[in-house]
Amino acid sequence: MEFDVLVVGGGPAGLAAAIRLKQAAPDATVCLVEKGSEIGAHTLSGAVLEPRALDELFPDWRDDPPALMTPAGDDRFMLLTEKRAIKLPTPPAMNNHGNYVVSLGNVCRWLGAKAEAMGIEIYPGFAASDLVVEDGQVKGIVAGVMGITKEGEEGPDFQPGMELRATYTIFAEGCRGSLTKRLFEMYDLRKDCQPQTFALGMKELWEIPKEKHTPGLVWHSTGWPLKSDTYGGSWLYMLGENLVSIGFVVGLDYKNPWLSPFDEFQRFKTHPAVRGFLEGGKRIAYGARALNEGGAQSVPRLIFPGGMLVGDTAGFLNVPKIKGTHTAMKSGMVAAEAVAAALASGSPPPVLESYPEAIRHSWVWDELHSVRNIRPGFAKYGFWGGMAAAALDTYVFRGKAPWTWVHHADHETLKPAAESKRITYPKPDGKLTFDRLSSVFLSNTNHEENQPSHLVLREPTRWKGVNWDQFRSPESRYCPAAVYEAVGPEAERELRGTPDAEATGQGATTEAGDAAVHLVINAQNCVHCKTCDIKDPTQNIDWRTPEGGGGPNYIGGM
Repeated sequence: MEFDVLVVGGGPAGLAAAIRLKQAAPDATVCLVEKGSEIGAHTLSGAVLEPRALDELFPDWRDDPPALMTPAGDDRFMLLTEKRAIKLPTPPAMNNHGNYVVSLGNVCRWLGAKAEAMGIEIYPGFAASDLVVEDGQVKGIVAGVMGITKEGEEGPDFQPGMELRATYTIFAEGCRGSLTKRLFEMYDLRKDCQPQTFALGMKELWEIPKEKHTPGLVWHSTGWPLKSDTYGGSWLYMLGENLVSIGFVVGLDYKNPWLSPFDEFQRFKTHPAVRGFLEGGKRIAYGARALNEGGAQSVPRLIFPGGMLVGDTAGFLNVPKIKGTHTAMKSGMVAAEAVAAALASGSPPPVLESYPEAIRHSWVWDELHSVRNIRPGFAKYGFWGGMAAAALDTYVFRGKAPWTWVHHADHETLKPAAESKRITYPKPDGKLTFDRLSSVFLSNTNHEENQPSHLVLREPTRWKGVNWDQFRSPESRYCPAAVYEAVGPEAERELRGTPDAEATGQGATTEAGDAAVHLVINAQNCVHCKTCDIKDPTQNIDWRTPEGGGGPNYIGGM
């Protein structure tokens, strides 16, 4: 199938790109593919929406707004100690006056309906699994390659996927896109930028008693339960009828391999200031997703022969503002305008240099450049030093400091388990705190049992010598969905019992040798957060595209 433009990904950036393209070039044929079972199925965000880009895309959107859209009200920023919550002045970047607490999934469904009404072809359940490249130029994607064995060879039931071809392909895969990773390598798109740094965000949706619900409340915190050397924080947003979006974010540059972001999230909910919001309520949904935190200095080259990168796949999240929807949408719109101009010229498809140039002159770049030192400041100086550096950058230099701090690759930061302090987490109570499997159940995650695993170890033998011997299986703790499990007598003793003194050092084994411990990958649990692809110490875990329609199916309130 051939189109003028193909958009890969049905999130805010991809939908905004498709819509703006149709507005600028009504006769262009535009197709959008989405790996989720429907638009919005894989969209997760504890979202307060800044409507700036939406105002530009649909100036009259307030006449027919998306469902579950609540004007932001009381804005609180809290510093948590183990027992106390101290209200701090709200930083300018976190001022939410004029913003909206939303279900981002519903915003995407609303945008999807608008796109279809304009004549854009939308194919949900189409997982972009491969690139179509001819003569060095991207010509489209392959959707739905089936019957590939675990070794990557064609199996007996192999069915070639459908080729979707286009003059231009816009990649809007979201954070750590699987095809975007290949584009980075193929065209060396990260040559002139700093490493991307990431965080894992986890979210629950609760229904609470009406008397506890304050529509539009926006509540953020930093501090406890995380140590001062670990970046992270929380949100709590009230929307709709008695709904609360509560979430927790942990920077993936943390050093202690015993840390479990999921369990830190559960522990966070036990704080007196937090549990008071939730007690008497019911948890109704759960999800998790990695997000880019590198900002301006980590944005890669945005163009290559035949295509471009938009949204979170390129890293346009504004970390101090805790928002990326508006910048993602705007990047998609800027890309679409460049494509529309190129199509109108009638010349052979050029590399669209006008797109990155237009981004550099847009309000997106102004935002990202002004806050570029906030996130690396915390990595450089720790929590208290980072707070001081952020205040200096914000209030004194106003985003115009004469320096730009650098990032590092998150997979390089772990210390050996033997040199790190173990963290003991309390057992879940099933009322306020929960385990991973019951949480995955609420994400409505499903993968066909007979499909090949989409989570692959590039070198399976490497896991024992590195992940286990040095770090004691960190993937079994950083995965928020119980996908990875170290099993065997040694693992039982080390991870689920009292460890022997001689079994805690680097390279420790039992008399049974390598057979004493091995890794089990429960790929059917995967919520597509991409954390394993990011944090694995040797980048040995490769997240590949599963069958279309698989993965989480987040409900409307998410």
